[in-house]
Amino acid sequence: MAMTPHPPRIVLQKTDDFRETYANSVQIRVNLWDFYLLFGTMTQSVPEHVEIRNFQGVYLSPQQAKALLGLMQQNVSQYEAAFGEIKLEPKAGAGLVQ
Repeated sequence: MAMTPHPPRIVLQKTDDFRETYANSVQIRVNLWDFYLLFGTMTQSVPEHVEIRNFQGVYLSPQQAKALLGLMQQNVSQYEAAFGEIKLEPKAGAGLVQ
């Protein structure tokens, strides 16, 4: 009788340099081997000047990027079911949605 292996126990730990912060700008660069997500904060004090201060870059394999896409879609769908549709219209004068 073959035994069914138990799934591994997953232990989440934070590294010493772990940080949690807010991003309202995400840029994505793609090449054959990976996806690069560049997180930053965007500010606009006047209509003709947008400043993006990038603070973290993360490389993902194509497989992890696709898994993230699925997780994000699932979570956005659940959010919209609970709170209503998320609109991507830029604020007046912003002209930039990222």
